[in-house]
Amino acid sequence: MCIDQCRHQAGLTLIELVVFIVVVSIGLAGILSVLNFTTRSSANPMLLKQQVAIAESLLEEIESKPFTYCDPDDANVTTAASTAGCATLVQGLGPTTATENRYNSTDPYDNVGDYAGFSMAGILTPNKVTISGLAGYSASVAVAQAGTSVGLTDNTAALRIDVTVNAPGMSPVTLTGYRFRYAPNSP
Repeated sequence: MCIDQCRHQAGLTLIELVVFIVVVSIGLAGILSVLNFTTRSSANPMLLKQQVAIAESLLEEIESKPFTYCDPDDANVTTAASTAGCATLVQGLGPTTATENRYNSTDPYDNVGDYAGFSMAGILTPNKVTISGLAGYSASVAVAQAGTSVGLTDNTAALRIDVTVNAPGMSPVTLTGYRFRYAPNSP
């Protein structure tokens, strides 16, 4: 009688022990592969933060510019009630003159519309200083009339600004802002 009871109380067999080791090994391999993936991807948040910071900076630069009927260099910029009131320089989407440029200290971009179609390869300050470590990045700006899409009757009374930043090996980041013509005569 003791022989049957002792044999049933004997513990694990070799087969049960091997199965346990295999199951635990598979579980550990799965956990380690997830940890490996997250460690490999841990540099991406830095690149994403840089992309967002570049886009925010450029969008803020653009939104800080006036949004007037006339180019700020026009003689009637402070009195024009529409684009018809401009003396010579009507502000549209794109640089008003051939010399207007983000990097031109004598004729810089001075209105939101000037930035339409702007792009740069390598991130540069408005003084055309290259920011070290960001040579592989690029940025582009799209500006479009958006008054009716935000509920206004005049489509030209608001602009939608899309700033897209690309970084090596990353998906593009696009930030969107709107600029309203709330003070059309304030250059």
